[in-house]
Amino acid sequence: MTGQHPWRPTARRLTDTLLAALAPVAACSLALGGLTTWVGAGQAGSPPRITVSSGRVLLPYGGSTETAAFFTVSNPGGSDDRLVRVTSTGTRGGISLSRHRSTGGGAAYKAEVDAVTVPAGGELVMSPHGVDVTLRGPGRQAGDLVPFTLHFEHSAPVRTLAVVTRPGDRAS
Repeated sequence: MTGQHPWRPTARRLTDTLLAALAPVAACSLALGGLTTWVGAGQAGSPPRITVSSGRVLLPYGGSTETAAFFTVSNPGGSDDRLVRVTSTGTRGGISLSRHRSTGGGAAYKAEVDAVTVPAGGELVMSPHGVDVTLRGPGRQAGDLVPFTLHFEHSAPVRTLAVVTRPGDRAS
């Protein structure tokens, strides 16, 4: 063993080793802190929780039997959900989800949509200028109640009633 020098850590080697280990430890600590905060806030993996309110159906005018229904769909849960279909035993015609889009110059058109997202921690507020439920069916009178079932991608169907109102009136 003559002429061989035993390995000895130098200050430079120790500093390089600590710096190399510090980056992944810091990244893991930051990620763990974020996940802990998310879990502590009750949002980690919580399912959507859907509620439906403020249902109203506009009274058709003229000779038309086509009209629109509007709802406020809230989701205080931790995951998005999608409204995929609306059904009703109170109509004999078809029902579809529709979105109104502006073409510019004051013109707009209505297009059927397959589904509408209800964001986690948010709500979908239907209106004549956005998403609505288009329906056709027999004549109604102001104050009538129309039953609806809203079907979602992840949540159970929600049954609700919508009151028939004149355009411009607010449902109480």
